[in-house]
Amino acid sequence: MATLPPSPFDRDRRNRRTMMAAALVGLTMLALGFASVPLYRIFCERTGFGGTTQRAEAASHVKVAYGHTMSIRFDSNVAPGMPWQFRPEHPTQTITVGAKNMAIFIAKNMSDKPVTGSAAFNVTPTQAGAYFTKIQCFCFTEQTLQPGQEVRMPVIYYVDPRILDDPDNKDTQQITLSYTFYPVEQDKKAS
Repeated sequence: MATLPPSPFDRDRRNRRTMMAAALVGLTMLALGFASVPLYRIFCERTGFGGTTQRAEAASHVKVAYGHTMSIRFDSNVAPGMPWQFRPEHPTQTITVGAKNMAIFIAKNMSDKPVTGSAAFNVTPTQAGAYFTKIQCFCFTEQTLQPGQEVRMPVIYYVDPRILDDPDNKDTQQITLSYTFYPVEQDKKAS
């Protein structure tokens, strides 16, 4: 018995179904592409992945681990083409784990026009990022400095005492908090 060739109607229906499936896959991939940045940011903030620090409210209560100190080192950088000087007021602090601390960074616009910058940050060793918590930071918002303006920018932070119970951090004696300021592009600001 011979099989009949598919009718043009069956072929059109299969082609439409294939086209709809391909369009659905494409739209799903596009949606995942847009969602990947915020999802990755949330993942990093929750886990401290890649040295991402935590964020807390000023009213958060943390138990101070008296007798447990740690050295915090501050690193500052500016991206190429960023006309700022940027440095920590004090390059290191010895802190009590769990106690709130404040570090000051100083930025100066060396150009003859206003410059807006945004700071990216990370913590090393990276596994300590899950325990380094910022309450207030200049890195949470863009900073605009007028020509020649110098500002003092605080960071209020603490190291969560849970770091003392983490086997991955048992040898951590110093944490480095590093910032890099990047210029905010003017066309990006206008949108």
